[in-house]
Amino acid sequence: MVRVGVDKAGELTPEQLTDGMARLREMAAAAGIEVVENNLAMLPPQRREVEVLIAGEDPAALQQRAVELCAKAFGTKPVPGVLTYISRGTDADAHGVLAGFGLTGDIERVPGEDGWDVVHVTLRSSDLERVPESRIHTALEASLNCEVRIHMV
Repeated sequence: MVRVGVDKAGELTPEQLTDGMARLREMAAAAGIEVVENNLAMLPPQRREVEVLIAGEDPAALQQRAVELCAKAFGTKPVPGVLTYISRGTDADAHGVLAGFGLTGDIERVPGEDGWDVVHVTLRSSDLERVPESRIHTALEASLNCEVRIHMV
């Protein structure tokens, strides 16, 4: 999710903000991008941010795309905000977490004895010299919401 400040100075009227959101939703939908519903007019200027859900691997490119859409929709000079990663608990999310640490590995998901998934992640020992295993483990468990077991080769 990319957050973009669209009217930090508070110069747009409530109607302009509503119209801008409608234009943004329309342009985003045409591009396969989702916009989180938000009543910008009810927010103070410093919090007038839109939230855009864009899939991709290059954070700078995602932010740039969101800012460009907002500039066209609102006619302002938007400011990129915080970039947040959203996880649905898939193996692709696990690979994304590893990529965030600059790692690659094998992911295998198996049903556990209690009915919950257990994800086995195989990493190179040399990678764990660079990034602490505990950080990787915590990030994977938070992203996948299941038990994670890390194996080294």
